[in-house]
Amino acid sequence: MQILSQLLFALVLLAVGVVMARRIGFIRRGIALGQPEDRSDRPAERWATMLRVAFGQKKMFDRPLVGLLHFVIYAGFLLINLEVLEIILDGLLGTHRLFAGALGGFYTFLINFFELLAVAVLSVCVVFLIRRDARLVGRLQPARHRELRGWPVLDANVILLFEIFLMLALLSMNAADALLQQRSHPHYPAAGPFFFSSWLQPLFAGLSTQALVVLERACWWVHILGIFAFGIYVTYSKHLHIFLAFPSTYFARLLPKGQMQNMPQVTQEVKIMLGLAADGGTPAAEVGRFGARDVTDLSWKNLLDAYTCTECGRCTDECPANLTGKLLSPRKIMMDTRDRMEEITRQKDAAGGQWTDDGRALFGDYISAEELRACTTCNACVQACPILLNPLDIILQLRRYQNMELSDAPASWNMMFQNLENNQAPWKMPASDRFNWADKVQ
Repeated sequence: MQILSQLLFALVLLAVGVVMARRIGFIRRGIALGQPEDRSDRPAERWATMLRVAFGQKKMFDRPLVGLLHFVIYAGFLLINLEVLEIILDGLLGTHRLFAGALGGFYTFLINFFELLAVAVLSVCVVFLIRRDARLVGRLQPARHRELRGWPVLDANVILLFEIFLMLALLSMNAADALLQQRSHPHYPAAGPFFFSSWLQPLFAGLSTQALVVLERACWWVHILGIFAFGIYVTYSKHLHIFLAFPSTYFARLLPKGQMQNMPQVTQEVKIMLGLAADGGTPAAEVGRFGARDVTDLSWKNLLDAYTCTECGRCTDECPANLTGKLLSPRKIMMDTRDRMEEITRQKDAAGGQWTDDGRALFGDYISAEELRACTTCNACVQACPILLNPLDIILQLRRYQNMELSDAPASWNMMFQNLENNQAPWKMPASDRFNWADKVQ
């Protein structure tokens, strides 16, 4: 019987590994749709940024109470899952609490610490569930933000309920285990007492020893299978940021927030028009497209950001265009980019790795011209993001395509563009008259 249990566990572990590997491959293929971009400079600064923002959760504490609650879940996720290593080894080797004998009293301390974290995570998840579903936070209300309707609301609730369920399974498993230790069952060596799970022991104290064994084994399987299912589910969820926040913050933009990235080909053409020497005297490279029409025109970092987005809405909450009732929502920009990227990846996979234009595009079919024009490029969304994502970069690239490829700009913009081209200033006056105002200064 024990060998069958070990074999079943090994098969489940293998199946989970295969499913997760396939999903991770899908995500990697999606990100690989993007254009190359070198983000390998200043590695020391990048490591410091990742440790400060992703690992240290620094920007979450811009809102201290929510930051503290989020840190509880984050720390609990990292530390409680250390116990998963023991559970996996127990499942493969047919042992029970493999490390208890080697660690002795320290093992009891660890289990009690993990239980403290489990109770804390459970409590915070309940608070977040109430906070979300009682519509206490404006940026999380589907009635006010159309991008949250449907799956995003369900996704947020599922992940919170999942965590509550996993913590209850862990505590119930430990409670039944402690009772079996007290009854000197040979398969359950002394490793207690377990403080927090002892609160549940009165519920199970009246069960027979055999019933307790069944309960403990059932909770053990539910807990580990739940963790496996959670790991798979996260790769389909906005909670993918649990893993991707680390590379996203490492490769985050290090330039000043107000500095726009020019297209080298355009810069070289302008130099030629102005009679300035082109770089190295070489002709400008042929420009395939100005700006971005679809996700394949964006950089791989833009697509990584889209997968990393937590849909927390802090960007939209700070966006002045959104606050004044305009259509623009930086959160929606990220979600639309991710959805279009997944659509293309599925089509490409179905066609054996080849993809041809399906007649749809990120600009027009997902993100409208009205949304792009509403952006003031104030960088409020970039500043607000707790993991340094940059929806503005995507907006600017789409708007560059809209203006330079489609010539689709308001008349006032076109007049400004014309003045910049002819007069090197936004105003309709020749450069020779620019300092006429100084003649009137006494």
